[in-house]
Amino acid sequence: ITIRRRFKYSSYKGTIGKIKSNLIKRHFAAIIPDRHWYSDITEFHLNGEKLYLSPVMDGCSQEIVAYTLSRHPVLKQVMDMLDLAYKKHPALNDLIFHTDQGWQYQHAAFQAWLKNHGVSQSMSRKGNSLDDGLMEGFFGILKREMFYGFEKTFKTMDELEQAIKEYIHYYNHDRIKTVLKNHTPIE
Repeated sequence: ITIRRRFKYSSYKGTIGKIKSNLIKRHFAAIIPDRHWYSDITEFHLNGEKLYLSPVMDGCSQEIVAYTLSRHPVLKQVMDMLDLAYKKHPALNDLIFHTDQGWQYQHAAFQAWLKNHGVSQSMSRKGNSLDDGLMEGFFGILKREMFYGFEKTFKTMDELEQAIKEYIHYYNHDRIKTVLKNHTPIE
């Protein structure tokens, strides 16, 4: 039996910008949409290459509001993700955007974007993955259901990207969740 170690991507590089308070404090659910958004980045390894997924999840419906895929963990990826989410949901009054303390989320450009759009930023405590429970849960479901054990079915990174896009559509539109009273996030 071969045991494969799965390494979790960490974007933490110390304090490079301003660390924000944890406004969520593990109270992930929101009563109405667009009040709590969550984001993080996860890494996929395939044939010696890496792919990074950066989604935004709504705390009310658990819908993946927007996401970006990138071959490198760069600031442009999270900035593009913000723009995509804003195009889809432009009414951001009273929104709290919660992340870990990754360098992208500490970056002045990221924090300025949130401030300029009236969004309050919230960050998990350093090294406390339970504070990011909603996103960590989504990443676990995604990888268990479409990646782990299926790696050999993806011959190229383009095939993996397409499979992730299809899975996110399935997750939003077809996958029922008991916490949503057996509805899909879109329902």
